[in-house]
Amino acid sequence: MRTRLFLSLLLLTTTALAAPAPPPATTLAFPQFKPGESLHMVAYGDMRFTAPTRTDGTNPRVRKWLAEQVGRQNPAAILLTGDMPYFGSRAADWRQYALETASWNKKHALVLPAIGNHELYGSVERGLANYFHAYPQLRDHRYYSALLGSVEVISLDCTTSTDKTGEQAAWFGEQLDRIPPQVEFLVILDHYPWMADWQSQLFAHLPDKPALVLREVLEAHLPKLQAKVLVFNGHIHNYERFQRNGVTYVVTGGGGAQPYPVLIRGGEDQYLDKGFPVYHYLTIDVVNHQLHAVMWKVKDPEAPTLDVEAKDQFTLTYTPRREQGSSGP
Repeated sequence: MRTRLFLSLLLLTTTALAAPAPPPATTLAFPQFKPGESLHMVAYGDMRFTAPTRTDGTNPRVRKWLAEQVGRQNPAAILLTGDMPYFGSRAADWRQYALETASWNKKHALVLPAIGNHELYGSVERGLANYFHAYPQLRDHRYYSALLGSVEVISLDCTTSTDKTGEQAAWFGEQLDRIPPQVEFLVILDHYPWMADWQSQLFAHLPDKPALVLREVLEAHLPKLQAKVLVFNGHIHNYERFQRNGVTYVVTGGGGAQPYPVLIRGGEDQYLDKGFPVYHYLTIDVVNHQLHAVMWKVKDPEAPTLDVEAKDQFTLTYTPRREQGSSGP
């Protein structure tokens, strides 16, 4: 009897040790967001908050006005694609960020950022310390996932070395394997673009290799993903929108940093307006299994009174997999 009991325990122990550990669950959960409820968000990036007297590389007037305009939207969540401060290592730039975005805290908006290259300008150590001081809700995670009811947000760190066998790429793949079944829309944030116009491809070599690695990880998981996928990137100080393999890619880098003219957009870009500059933000509304986004562009950054106009919009519709391809009633 004792021998049989010992063998049974040994078998159970061996099986437990041999079984692979399950991938980690969502990093951050916010129970105030309920599955199926409507959700109003804003997305934008590349502001370069710094002293208002500095006008090279950033437009302090437009930047401040856009941040206040975002607050007036009363978003439940604000998604930032990186390069919030001009120099992430300078505490003064982060204080200016806090000053110009004060309305966000007053409205109790949840801010979910991605690390851009400017977050670490000057010193990686000081930049990260300032970043996590500004965003304590991240609990020191350089990349993370956040569950907001029917929306999952995955934020990646463009400053972390990425290859197909790297830690961040592996973590990203594990997260894609563990998307909660309640999620209808998966929103991915990464500063460097995963798709870009011909101009950026030719002269800036974007997307770069790490971005392409992460895009390949995503595309490898698409056949098993039920949620509709939307990727927000920054770094290019303009607005671009693409579709690839059912995924929508948006470059939103018009938050106040010096704008980049796009002279050659190319046939893949679904935003063809030639107006310049394109200071902007996006509103995102998730209602009744649909995600509707509108790009709001500053009409004239030199006007005495600033205003925005809707210059682009798109809608994603969630369809449960059991209904996809169904031809019957």
